[in-house]
Amino acid sequence: MILKQTDAFTRGRDYLHLVRGFALEPGMVDVFDNVRDRIPICTWIGDNINTVNAQINAYLELCHECFHPQERRHIQIFAVPIAQSFGIDGLCNILTNPITILVDVGRVAPRDWFGVVIHEYAHAHVADFGHNQQFASILSHLCLGLGLEPPYWEGGMEATLRSWPYCKSTIDPLEFWIGQGSRE
Repeated sequence: MILKQTDAFTRGRDYLHLVRGFALEPGMVDVFDNVRDRIPICTWIGDNINTVNAQINAYLELCHECFHPQERRHIQIFAVPIAQSFGIDGLCNILTNPITILVDVGRVAPRDWFGVVIHEYAHAHVADFGHNQQFASILSHLCLGLGLEPPYWEGGMEATLRSWPYCKSTIDPLEFWIGQGSRE
């Protein structure tokens, strides 16, 4: 995604408006109502989002490598602050074409971004929102291919799969988006 505006705030604002259209509902990206942090968030995004998106796109490509080319779905991925009221690190919108993954990289440490991408990629691959046996199978395949501990399906483990692989949440997700968050 190329943003042509020259000032960082406008690039960040336009990026958020664009990516907001890929969310399951527009309210999932709600920094515009955050009067205190809206300007620093948009400015930071305008200056840094290409670097962040390049990193999570590299993770997306590693996930693609776990499958034959003909088995790969057309998927796009973007980093975006997701409204804290939803309490999620990422989401996969299987209703868009291409399928869209949104990752709130401020909600987890950078070392855990890959895990969020893997989880959401599994949703994209099965084209389903649920955490069922088919999801567990694809997630296991990805984890094995990418060197992470795989889940092994057992009935009733849907709740466990919601946070597999485990990612430690940050204390204040917006700190990252204003340039004050941990980079570890």
